[in-house]
Amino acid sequence: MSDVAIRVEGLSKQYRIGVAPEKYKMMRDVVASALTAPLRALRSIGKSNSDADPQSFWAVQDVSFEIKRGEVVGVIGRNGAGKSTLLKLLARITEPTRGEAEIHGRIGALLEVGTGFHQELTGRENVFLNGAILGMRREEIVRKFDEIVEFAEVSKFIDTPVKRYSSGMHLRLAFSVAAHLEPEILLVDEVLAVGDVAFQKKCVGKMEDVASQGRTVLFVSHNLAAIKELCQTSIVLNGGRMAYRGPVVQGLAHYGQLLTSSEADETSTSRGTHWRKLQINGQTEFGAMTLASGEAFFAEAEFQVAEEIANSSLFCIINDATGNQFIHQHTTLRELGHQSLPAGTYRLRSNFPSLWLAPGSYTVHFKLLGRTLAGKPEQHVSERVLLDVSGEGDGNIRSLLTPPLRWELESASSVAHFVAEA
Repeated sequence: MSDVAIRVEGLSKQYRIGVAPEKYKMMRDVVASALTAPLRALRSIGKSNSDADPQSFWAVQDVSFEIKRGEVVGVIGRNGAGKSTLLKLLARITEPTRGEAEIHGRIGALLEVGTGFHQELTGRENVFLNGAILGMRREEIVRKFDEIVEFAEVSKFIDTPVKRYSSGMHLRLAFSVAAHLEPEILLVDEVLAVGDVAFQKKCVGKMEDVASQGRTVLFVSHNLAAIKELCQTSIVLNGGRMAYRGPVVQGLAHYGQLLTSSEADETSTSRGTHWRKLQINGQTEFGAMTLASGEAFFAEAEFQVAEEIANSSLFCIINDATGNQFIHQHTTLRELGHQSLPAGTYRLRSNFPSLWLAPGSYTVHFKLLGRTLAGKPEQHVSERVLLDVSGEGDGNIRSLLTPPLRWELESASSVAHFVAEA
């Protein structure tokens, strides 16, 4: 038996936008239309569906990959990258425009939690209804019923109509039903966002159990910490195309670089300043660097100034795995003892003390804000380096949100050297 669970070749899906669906026509309507407008009918003959259509877009385009049995793959990308569409194609919810996907094994999909729940039915009745919709046999639902209810924490209200449930109770029960499927291939789309923090931890634990049982899993999430924890490999989508396929840490780094590129396109008002050679402790590995929890480190990068700028601020920013700013430190040229930066190349370094960063994934990047002497604004963001912090998370790890930094700035073309304490 082949060890390939999913094989995708040139998979593409095209949608039309801003166009109302065509009204369903009966045979008499088709005949009447041909008789009353024969020229229009003749013109329509031979038209190809592949003709360029300005009212269409490719949600997924020319995606190809293989996933082996037992592999847990994280699918990441910006909103609109095509992640959910890809899973719907693999789940056969929608048909591809072109390309094909081979699925070897029983498939289960946790795509939209709560689909199939009836508001007038009780929680008990909805467990059986939703389980049947998801492909579970009645004997299987009966066997797992107590486990499903216990996991959802709704045993007290199981015989109450779900229309009286809170939104959290409704989502917990729906997730619990879907999570107790036993398919060979599991497709998961952003379902770990249900409930409060405590229940989300239970969801992560359940997903870990599924992965440990040797099942093939495709997991879509914006929670990069969960992606890193659950997955061994990754697929990065960008604009409907596959931008990267490989180990999860490098995938997260690649995704961070895509975010940097889009952020630079949206915020940069000039191309006069260019960042390069961003490193952690003097090293970089495809945009990823591993540290031990509590280890001191420094980040440094070079940037080039095409024309003299003044009133500038320099930032060093650390984001957590969900993209939120975790540490945001900055200094100014004035604090560095300089009024302006003449044209040239500079090296910026930020020295971080032992932060007791909790184990997980972070990104580090620099930013420059300022104005030229003519008053033209300058705003430039560096690429992001993935900071992979390892260690034991015993619950007592602390993170300093505003650590004291020692800044250093020097000109690569002169002996000028500036230092500031923040």
